[in-house]
Amino acid sequence: MLITLVGYRATGKTTLAELLGERLGWEWADCDDEIERRAGKSIASIFAEEGEPAFRELEAAAVAELCRRGRLVLATGGGAPMHPESRRLIKAAGKVVWLRATPITIMARMYNDDSTAQRRPPLTGVGSIREIIQMLGARTPIYQDMADLVLNTDGRTPEELAGDIIKYLKFDE
Repeated sequence: MLITLVGYRATGKTTLAELLGERLGWEWADCDDEIERRAGKSIASIFAEEGEPAFRELEAAAVAELCRRGRLVLATGGGAPMHPESRRLIKAAGKVVWLRATPITIMARMYNDDSTAQRRPPLTGVGSIREIIQMLGARTPIYQDMADLVLNTDGRTPEELAGDIIKYLKFDE
């Protein structure tokens, strides 16, 4: 079984995947890290050199491979669930937790994360808060449709969120 964390950038997927994996004694993986490892370059470089369609192909392949594992907490990239086959594989592999945050919280977290600019390219030409609102508008129905559990991460610690997930899934630590 997998526990897959979905949601927009900077909602805490990677941080929570690592913590939850540790608390459950499971492996954890970050899909973006896996893509960069396979490609030998950053996501921003993939976008710049090969374009978003090539990145999305790499992402779908990584999701397919990671969904075959067992006892794994998976942090997807924010756009991974937009691919229908990835969405199907994620749902079939186990439980899906959607991590939410307000656009203001997302923007503040991205601003305070030094790796955001280096690793993650803009997805639209409209700029920061407008891009977040636009992308959330497109992705929210997909995240909502596939989620077994929805958690708002605003003002919450990773420890609190991990506890909520463990309680929801009725796992003993």
